[in-house]
Amino acid sequence: MLLSSPGIQQFSSRRDGSLGWAAFEGRQARALARLLSSGCSPVLALPGELLPIVLPRSKLTAARVLAIAAATLIVLQACYMLATGLLIAVYRHVDPPATVLMAYRKWGYGWKLEPPRRIALHRVPTYIRSMLVSIEDGKFFEHHGLDFEAFANARAINKRIGKPLYGGSTLTMQVARTLFLVPEKSYLRKYLEIVAALELELFLPKDRILELYFDYAEWGRGLFGIDAAARHWYGAGVASITRDEAARLVALLSSPIRFRPDNLEKSAILRERYAYLEHRYVASAAPAADVAIPTSVELGAAPPPPSAEPDPGTADQANADSAPDPPLMGKARQP
Repeated sequence: MLLSSPGIQQFSSRRDGSLGWAAFEGRQARALARLLSSGCSPVLALPGELLPIVLPRSKLTAARVLAIAAATLIVLQACYMLATGLLIAVYRHVDPPATVLMAYRKWGYGWKLEPPRRIALHRVPTYIRSMLVSIEDGKFFEHHGLDFEAFANARAINKRIGKPLYGGSTLTMQVARTLFLVPEKSYLRKYLEIVAALELELFLPKDRILELYFDYAEWGRGLFGIDAAARHWYGAGVASITRDEAARLVALLSSPIRFRPDNLEKSAILRERYAYLEHRYVASAAPAADVAIPTSVELGAAPPPPSAEPDPGTADQANADSAPDPPLMGKARQP
């Protein structure tokens, strides 16, 4: 029942914006007491006679907005860390059925993806593992996911060329990006990449991280994993290709969308990477069983300067070459 009386009408006409709940209840009780003592009976009130309920006004200050934004970011980061952490723990023993990068290429670019081919790390020749580590991340077996010297080197290169093209990513960071993120450059992506890389190092041994790289790295348009790349370009599994073919595949990782193993000489960066690998692992090749995976101390010569081209798979590279894939180079061999 809503109450109506001259006393309550007088109270209802006072719209005090600062009236709180306690004050409102007290004044309402006193108005009701006066109504009953005057002998009036409660009746339904007309809309204009309603006793207003005025809530305290809350000011949305800049500090409150920042607090809400900070709380939201903390919750989102916690959700991201929980999701990636759980997946990484599963990936210790189970191969991912797909990656975010694969989905991005298929649904974002409309590319047709070739079926991925998993391969255990021990089936990748040791010298190919050495090629990858020496050219992409010479300190892979020493750091814990981040290489601050590489960050500083990347910053110097970006400053010199005037564009933020190189990010100083370690092998672990590249795996994190492939599994969970898209290749579009931003500071947010770099931060999330670092978070996932630290989780990878926390939950997985180095050999498993390297295995995930070989199985899921992008090696061409719709092409993922070194064994799939070897079969696509050379018609043979990775264990059967020549050292020169392996050097071309590893050198190509710097720009796998714009170039192919048979035309990497068109890029100065890829030429430099291939020349380094050809000199170290092809021209003076030792038996595969005698080639150990190097650390930064064992390399003997510093790897070539990091690539000043966009990170593999960025939009700049994805749109640069719309030509169809060429046929297999040389005579196709059965796996």
